[in-house]
Amino acid sequence: MKHKVIVCAGAAALLICGCSEEAPPRACSVSNGEPSVKLITLDPGHFHAALIQKRMYPDVAAEVHVYAPNGADLDMHMERINSFNSRAENPTTWENIVYAGDDFFERMLADKSGNVVVLAGNNARKPEYILKCIEAGYNVLADKPMVINPEGFEQLKKAFAIARQKGLMLYDIMTERYEVTTALQREFSLIPEIYGTQEAGTADNPAVTKESVHHFCKLVAGKPLRRPDWFYDPLVQGESLVDVNTHLVDLVQWELFPEKVLMPSDVAVVKARVWDTPMSPAEFEESTGLKEFPAFLQKYVDGTGKLQTKANGEFTYALKGVFAKASVKWNVKAPEGTQDTHYSMMRGTKSELIIRQGAEQGYKTALYVEPREGVDTAAVEQALGAAITDLQAKYPGIASKKSAKGWQVEIPDALKAGHEAHFGQVAENYLSFLKKGEMPDWEVPNMIVKYHTLMEAYKLTR
Repeated sequence: MKHKVIVCAGAAALLICGCSEEAPPRACSVSNGEPSVKLITLDPGHFHAALIQKRMYPDVAAEVHVYAPNGADLDMHMERINSFNSRAENPTTWENIVYAGDDFFERMLADKSGNVVVLAGNNARKPEYILKCIEAGYNVLADKPMVINPEGFEQLKKAFAIARQKGLMLYDIMTERYEVTTALQREFSLIPEIYGTQEAGTADNPAVTKESVHHFCKLVAGKPLRRPDWFYDPLVQGESLVDVNTHLVDLVQWELFPEKVLMPSDVAVVKARVWDTPMSPAEFEESTGLKEFPAFLQKYVDGTGKLQTKANGEFTYALKGVFAKASVKWNVKAPEGTQDTHYSMMRGTKSELIIRQGAEQGYKTALYVEPREGVDTAAVEQALGAAITDLQAKYPGIASKKSAKGWQVEIPDALKAGHEAHFGQVAENYLSFLKKGEMPDWEVPNMIVKYHTLMEAYKLTR
């Protein structure tokens, strides 16, 4: 790995360009001699920022400007990018120009060194980052959550309004839409011969359930993940209720009302709760590399010496009259051989569409079609077979087999891109919006409804 080191004016800082010694040609097409998209990475405190650069993209410049404060967050981000550049198989060729200093944000706004800002890090500052970037004329691709409290939501709504006036694109990174079992769950829910019609459910028996289980200690890109210490401060990272639940609420909207414009008045949150996950000093060290809880986390340490952070949150709400439950839970470490898991159930009048990821499934997501009691199962089976045939062009190799309560949809490994690859798929989709100069008319209103839903649940837990 070679590095260019340039002393920056102002705060003590370095510019570092990381690229492979004998890099292959850039995987970028050009428009009028120059790539049309130039990325800026702002304050990358979360590994999701690096995952956007796990691959190259046509018409995106290989040179990426990074603006951040000096510290471990920046060091870890650069290590991840450099690992992508130096890997043996299909290495990337990113050239990272890094400005590190206390005035990093002001410097970024003034430099105009790119046209798309990638945000994945400090969630407390994210609404400010988004609003000021939009005001300065940048497009923004932001990791979830865009906001973690009602005050930030007001800034976000203002940012969307200004983006509309300026013709800019503000978008959040919803990777779970690209998980193949979720995509197929949505496909089958739109086929009345399989699913029937959507049941409304009740507050105590929702017709849609989404549950996500995560772990503080895990591997990312094949290496142990080092989380920043602020990740455990709900005032900075945000409570799980409004963090990972962003994905679940997005999927509820995306599956129940595909490509339909929603409004805040369509939402009624009926109950919500949050609770803590305890973490010992040794577990904190495994996650962060730090031997002690920093001073700003001491207010969350209980009498037993364990860190208690609001890592779990769930709520039930009605969306256009359909009751859904979104639940996120965090454990410290997954048992050996397991990983983060996802459960999803949609209940129609003819069948339930269920995604499971437990021991029986080898901790890999699996989609099931399970007929409701009293339904003509032969007719559902016939409709499922016809649907699979019709979907072969879009999902080659899918099939079905009998399961205990219905059928499991068999999905070839070639269609299972994996969570890390989904970031590239989101980026590709966003780049297509930039190329066309517009997003689908439902995307922005539904992002606003999504964060409105989360903020209503947040307020209910206060």
